[in-house]
Amino acid sequence: MSKAFTKENDTGDDAPDEPDEPDTLPPSQKNYMTPAGFAALQEELRALLRVERPKVVEVVAWAAGNGDRSENGDYIYGKKRLREIDRRVRYLTKRLESAVVVDPAEQQGLTQVFFGATVTYAREDDSEHTVTLVGVDEADLSHGKISWISPVARALMKSRVGDTVELETPSGAETLEVIAIRFGAAENR
Repeated sequence: MSKAFTKENDTGDDAPDEPDEPDTLPPSQKNYMTPAGFAALQEELRALLRVERPKVVEVVAWAAGNGDRSENGDYIYGKKRLREIDRRVRYLTKRLESAVVVDPAEQQGLTQVFFGATVTYAREDDSEHTVTLVGVDEADLSHGKISWISPVARALMKSRVGDTVELETPSGAETLEVIAIRFGAAENR
């Protein structure tokens, strides 16, 4: 077959660059973050740029010097990994640039649920749950951190101790009762 009809590139693979990570934040919403969440994203970006990427570049450079790139696994994998790292770096950079850092510790004296609040609420089955409202990039349900734009957080937003709020679930509406609200605990969870 003539080379005119084949696709060749220096990566050895025909896969196009994958798109950047999808934005988990609705376009009209601000990108609120706690100071700890902001620091975690900064640390991830620093590690990618100063540690992981240089190591991969070194491997790719070594592999490129070995000759035929089309069957060189180190080269092919390294180039793919570099694209993944660069995609993540772009995503983190955008998230950090658009971040609005809100320190829950500075929101003392508030009696309503807002971003950064740690809320204890009771469900209809009398089970109690404690969650902290954090940024979308910080959410981790296993540690009781939920995104401030999640359905539970939206239902709790602006409520006070003793209030009951309606949470729309796939199986119907559920009533939640706010038991306690505190600020400044997001860093300690």
